[in-house]
Amino acid sequence: MAGPIHLVRRFLGSLSPVPLKADDQGWATARLLPGERQLWQRMSRADQKHSVGVARTVARGSGADRAVVAAALLHDVGKVEADLGTVGRAVATLVGRRRGARWRDEPGIRGRIGRYLHHDAIGAALLEDAGADPLTVAWAREHHRPEDAWTVPVEVGRALRDADDD
Repeated sequence: MAGPIHLVRRFLGSLSPVPLKADDQGWATARLLPGERQLWQRMSRADQKHSVGVARTVARGSGADRAVVAAALLHDVGKVEADLGTVGRAVATLVGRRRGARWRDEPGIRGRIGRYLHHDAIGAALLEDAGADPLTVAWAREHHRPEDAWTVPVEVGRALRDADDD
């Protein structure tokens, strides 16, 4: 799970009105399959900016293959089903995953919070339906799990996790 510093950075970054740079958007979409690209384009501007930062760090550090870069770009894609803004996301984080598990299928704000807190499983299902590489799907599902619960190669998972938490 993300540490407090990472969460504060994400919160402050989500408040910035600065749009995603065109070259970042082009760089990202060039590395995604058509179905993945459609999902990435549904992500919020803040999530797209975050994902490009994670993906560029991974690509720079390891010369990662396409599926690994796609995993970095799409690890948070399940958040599209929650449709929460910055304040809603902060509330969801305070609610916590255990309580959110009971809310996932409820209507209204509780359901949106529940879906946000389970974006990992939701994102994996979306990616699988979109025809994403199995590694990309697995990382979306596993990116909040402890290392011993990963099915992705440990060195790949560490590179993705470290880039996400920087």
